[in-house]
Amino acid sequence: MNSVIIGGGLAGTEAAWQLAKRGVRVTLFEMRPRRSSSAHSTSNLAELVCSNSLGADQPTSPAGILKQELRRLDSLIIRCAETTRVPAGKALAVDRNLFSEMITNEIAAHPNIELVRAEVSEIPEEPSIIAAGPLMSGGIVERLREIVGEDCLSFFDAASPIVTLDSVDMNIAYNASRYGAGNDYINCPVEREDYLAFHSQLTAAERVPTGEIDAPPGGTIPDKERFFEGCLPIEIMADRGVDTLRFGPMRPVGLENPSTGREPYAVVQLRRDNLDGNLYNMVGFQTNLRWPEQKRVLRMIPALARAEFVRYGVMHRNSFVCAPRVLDPCLRPGRDGKPFRRDLFLAGQITGVEGYVESAATGLVAALNLFSITRNEEPPEWPAETAIGALLRYLRTAEAGSFQPMNVNLGIFPKIDTATSGGKKMKTGKPQRSLLYAERSKEFLERFLAHYSLLDKK
Repeated sequence: MNSVIIGGGLAGTEAAWQLAKRGVRVTLFEMRPRRSSSAHSTSNLAELVCSNSLGADQPTSPAGILKQELRRLDSLIIRCAETTRVPAGKALAVDRNLFSEMITNEIAAHPNIELVRAEVSEIPEEPSIIAAGPLMSGGIVERLREIVGEDCLSFFDAASPIVTLDSVDMNIAYNASRYGAGNDYINCPVEREDYLAFHSQLTAAERVPTGEIDAPPGGTIPDKERFFEGCLPIEIMADRGVDTLRFGPMRPVGLENPSTGREPYAVVQLRRDNLDGNLYNMVGFQTNLRWPEQKRVLRMIPALARAEFVRYGVMHRNSFVCAPRVLDPCLRPGRDGKPFRRDLFLAGQITGVEGYVESAATGLVAALNLFSITRNEEPPEWPAETAIGALLRYLRTAEAGSFQPMNVNLGIFPKIDTATSGGKKMKTGKPQRSLLYAERSKEFLERFLAHYSLLDKK
């Protein structure tokens, strides 16, 4: 049986890979390069636009638990990320170009995948996954509106600037990770006087009006839209108060400057962006300033006074559905809890998850659900004790009236209050608590896989 996937981002490529390796023929549609967006710069599949970091990789962190589950499920995204990773302390960061090139090559070479470079404006009749991403084209947006009976929700997202290593003044900057955990980050210290001047110019700098940011073709961006709280532009954070940045992306805690023997007043961190180590992105410095203003204001950071920007910050529209209202437990869109079609699924950020790895996880889930349908079986029920299951439960049970995209975090897992060791109750401080969640996730995932035999089916 042939299946269709719309969108070649992380969710779409993961879904295509999972189906293809199980013997399902896949037609994968990607509109780029025939039509591009304000956020993308290449025609590669799975292009990372906001950051090159896929989040924490410690096996007991929420993001690490999710990655461990995806490794167990033979995720294409995680395998390619590990092959192209760059130093980033406890995070899994990649050379973004090599990463997307590797995924593009893997997809193009698979005998069960046909990659079609074309825009899709109608819902295919074949079993399908819509993974068109937060920048989906207008035709698909309109079809989704017809299916779910309400507009897709939207918010604005932004990406950070990237600078060349050679243009960073290392006589001022220094290498360090927080609390001495390595030297993977470049830290640009900012003392009080420079910080206050920077803050003053940042809040006064000219910004791109949100009305100029790309909207769906033929559509408009409603006034009700707002920035996603987890990815605020630095100028919006600065508007909230003079010290907001010092408690956010410019937080100096744990980053002692070896030249002074103390923590600076504030700090700008740079994270390696490619394997060659000559490009660095400004961590947490997503911005919607006009490009000349970015150059002027960001060069007020002493170590970046002569910074060479190979990419300025950009902002773009992201769209997502109100999952608790319009998605069933299998990620099928519909109304009143009833799916529009048994074999039509959503995947990626459009479902209401936030983050690269979370998007890939929904692509994997949608693929296994569609695979089950092609075998005339019911889709598997993911245990909420796993990170994947916890994300699915959040999409199903969150408060619809205030629904916002969510990263994986311990708060969405079923709660663990105490654990038993040697028949006695033990206190669960944060490190121990994280370990308990990780161990429980592994146990429930293995039970799940054994029950459904998902790794063995071809």
